[in-house]
Amino acid sequence: MIPELHFPWLECSILLPLLGAVACGLLRDPVRSQRVAVICGVLTLFCTTGEWLDFAMIGSFEAHDHWDVVQWIFHKDIFVIDELSAPLLPLTSLLYLMTMVSTLRTKLGRFSFGLTLASEAIALGTLSCHSPWGIILLMSLSVVPPWLELYRRGASTRVFSIHMGLSVILLVIGWSLVDFTGDQPRASLLSASLLTLAVLLRAGVCPLHPWMADLFEHATLGTALLFVAPMTGAYAVMHLVFPVAPAWAMQSIAVLSLTTAVYAAGMATIQTDARRFFCFLFLSHSSLVLSGLEIVTTIGLTGALCVWISVGLSLGGFGLTLRSMESRIGRISLKRYHGMYEHTPTLAGLFLLTGLASIGFPGTIGFIGMELLVEGAVDVYPLVGLAVVVAAALNSIAILRAYFRIFTGRKFETSVMLRSRPSERFAVTVLTILVLGGGLWPQPGVASRHHAAEALMKLRRPHEEVAPPVIEPQDEEAEDEVLPAETAKQHAENQDQPTAPQRTPTELRDQVALIQVRGDP
Repeated sequence: MIPELHFPWLECSILLPLLGAVACGLLRDPVRSQRVAVICGVLTLFCTTGEWLDFAMIGSFEAHDHWDVVQWIFHKDIFVIDELSAPLLPLTSLLYLMTMVSTLRTKLGRFSFGLTLASEAIALGTLSCHSPWGIILLMSLSVVPPWLELYRRGASTRVFSIHMGLSVILLVIGWSLVDFTGDQPRASLLSASLLTLAVLLRAGVCPLHPWMADLFEHATLGTALLFVAPMTGAYAVMHLVFPVAPAWAMQSIAVLSLTTAVYAAGMATIQTDARRFFCFLFLSHSSLVLSGLEIVTTIGLTGALCVWISVGLSLGGFGLTLRSMESRIGRISLKRYHGMYEHTPTLAGLFLLTGLASIGFPGTIGFIGMELLVEGAVDVYPLVGLAVVVAAALNSIAILRAYFRIFTGRKFETSVMLRSRPSERFAVTVLTILVLGGGLWPQPGVASRHHAAEALMKLRRPHEEVAPPVIEPQDEEAEDEVLPAETAKQHAENQDQPTAPQRTPTELRDQVALIQVRGDP
């Protein structure tokens, strides 16, 4: 029996963005739409945070809502929170809220708050869903808001449609071929291959990554960021591939992801467009998370889960900073120096802080996770640990190169005030507190991820039944075995000692009475 939360946090956190999306769709004024979206985002963040705290007080590996309407309708636990998804839900709702809050009025006409809230509801539903068909359905629905934005902007949807459509088809076919006849579901060679290929497509692993670069180039930066930041591809790996696929499927995902991490890090260092730079930077870090999920030690898996959280938070803030800079000077080219530091020193500080946190700079939220990931990888596969270090080094070079190109150089001359707005300063303050707080006080987060890693390791290596010991019959020759001299002598002495005579209960009572009369001790 799965424990219950004290309030229907999950259903409320999914329902609130849906209601907000409907309200924003009915409003024609973009300013009012932003206000409604921000209010819904704040309430959703409150529900997801309350859900996380409520789950932590229960102390169980998983739990479902109190007054679970979905369970009452379908007679099955569909939306369930567990150790893996508990911190991902407030992190996702926080990224959506910060994106909506930091959207400037110059971008209100291009950014759809209704589609953003709908996308948030789908993302939260995906990260809290334990039903395989439910995950596949929600992942299929999640491609609709970005596709609609590409279509409305008049951009080509062919690359995005082919990759995401193929991923959905492979998920449906692959899961349909899974064998459920035994005690545990098992995937055949064909179904495991289809599921593996589907999640690699969704995660953008090389050479199946062109859709990600295309999305960042043609969609708004906020929409592209929110589509990839929750890393639903990694979540699908843990719930669709991990329980049923053989070991070679997870190993192939790890090898391809590690190759992608190094390749994307190298590509990020040579990009001339800021959006493509961020795309490859995020792809490198998300691939590190995927590769770390295959490490067979608790330390390495704990590091991968910590990096999952740190990447979502740090690169989410990094992308929002880049988005704020684009709203001032348009698409940013990395071929020249822009000199924006004197205009936006606050954004420059957040850009550098979140960028360094993503590569594991000491004192930030990413330091402990990256350290654990490297240590766990080196203990099992030394070459894997070396590749992780190389990817982190290349990413650091790319981040510093982008920082110098955007914020240093000759001062950008303009008659318009480009300083950060109050909403942007609020987002900067919140993200800074989380990035530094997670680095200076990492114990609660690391303990939570360590507990989740231990539970996942038990699922990966289920308890094997121990056969009872077999007692072999002794040979007749064993009775004639010659004992050592000391043992034989002690055995002979024991046999020579006279044994005490056996007494009846009546004789024992008489002896006790005689002792009491004499007063003997």
